[in-house]
Amino acid sequence: MAGPRTPTAPPDAGGVTDDALLAVRAAEGDEDAFAVLVHRHAPALLRLATRLLGSPAEAEDAVQDAFLSAWRRLPEFQGRAAFGTWMYRIVTNRCLNVLRSRRPVAPLEAAGEVPAAEYATSPERLTEARDAVRELRTALDLLTAEQRACWVLRELDGHSYEFIADAVGLSQQAVRARVFRARRCLTRALGAWR
Repeated sequence: MAGPRTPTAPPDAGGVTDDALLAVRAAEGDEDAFAVLVHRHAPALLRLATRLLGSPAEAEDAVQDAFLSAWRRLPEFQGRAAFGTWMYRIVTNRCLNVLRSRRPVAPLEAAGEVPAAEYATSPERLTEARDAVRELRTALDLLTAEQRACWVLRELDGHSYEFIADAVGLSQQAVRARVFRARRCLTRALGAWR
C-alpha cells in the first residue's frame, strides 16, 4: 500500500465530512479520504507538538511520523475514540518519546520571543518579557514529560481532563495529578514573576 500523499488543497472525498466515515474509507485505501483527515487535523496537531517540543522542525517530524503511523495502522482503528483523539494520542506519544530522550534540556521555543505590541515600545518591557519567556522555558524543563504534556494540553490548548486522559493514555485522576504537580512546580519556579 502506498503512503498518503499531501495535497495542496483538500480533496472532496465524495462530500463526506464525518471523521469516522473518512477513517473507514481511508482504512480501505482511499488516499483522498486520508488527505482530508490530514488537512483537517494537522494544524492543531502541529501546534500541540510545537508546544510540547519547543522546536518547529521536531514538531513537523513528529506530526509527519504520526500521520505515517496512523496510515499504516488505520485498519486497526476501531473507532472507540474519535479519530482526532486517536491522532492526539499518537502525536503526544511521539513527543513524549522525544522529550524523554533529550532530558533534561527541552527548550520551549514555541513560546517565542515576540512580545505583545505594548512591550515593543519600551526596552525595559521588552527585556522583561524576554526574561519571563526564558524563565518559563527553564521552569518547563523541570517538569516530567508527562506533566508537560498534560499541562500543555490543559492550560495552553484548553482540553478537558477526559480528552487529555484519552490522548495521553492515562486515567483522568492521573491527568489531574500531573496537571496539579505541573502547576505547583511552575508556581514555585516562577514565583518571582507573580
